[in-house]
Amino acid sequence: MPRGKPKTKTAVMSLRISPMVKAAAERAAEHDHRSVTNLVEVLILNHCKNLNIPVEALTPKETP
Repeated sequence: MPRGKPKTKTAVMSLRISPMVKAAAERAAEHDHRSVTNLVEVLILNHCKNLNIPVEALTPKETP
């Protein structure tokens, strides 16, 4: 069952990483019983929280 606020839209993000980092992400996601996409989302949100970046206030126009 989903937790938190339901998402209404998603955005596509494409990036290139080394095969070693991809394999590590897949293994970490599997360990946490989540998708790689969700793992990346959680890592970014946690990093922003640690830097005191108010993510919920950002809109696509405000991003650099």
